[in-house]
Amino acid sequence: MSAPGESKVSGPRRLSGDQLAAWRGFMKLLQRLPAALESQLQQDSKLSFIEYHVLAHLSEQPGRRLRISELAVLANTELSRLSHMIGRLEKRGFVCREPDPHNGRYTQAILTEAGFAYLADAAPGHVSQVLDLFINVLAPDELRTLHRISDKVLARIERSG
Repeated sequence: MSAPGESKVSGPRRLSGDQLAAWRGFMKLLQRLPAALESQLQQDSKLSFIEYHVLAHLSEQPGRRLRISELAVLANTELSRLSHMIGRLEKRGFVCREPDPHNGRYTQAILTEAGFAYLADAAPGHVSQVLDLFINVLAPDELRTLHRISDKVLARIERSG
């Protein structure tokens, strides 16, 4: 009987040297880039990385509103964690909650005018950091390749999930 991850014929699967180097480099990027972006957002705007993205997602929605459950999916966070975050953003006057007018069993998060203005003030610094740390170090063809790679991996994840 084979152990998990082992083939009955060829033994355990392993990454080649190039594969391992690419994987480790990618994982380091996944760890460090959000931390660097968060640092800038905290310093300049007193927003966490996820708070910024929640506000940004809301700003892109019709009426600047969205069901909290849908926002949790967009923000890739748990509903309970998002609900606590929405509470903190409410206290700052950036969002409010209302029952969904189409189905009262759901609650919508709504970006307030104050939240939209705060986001608009925070965006230039964040965009500058994204450009400096990520976009401007890649050539246009590398960005297109990265986009294709991201789409391929995300499609695989969505098919397997």
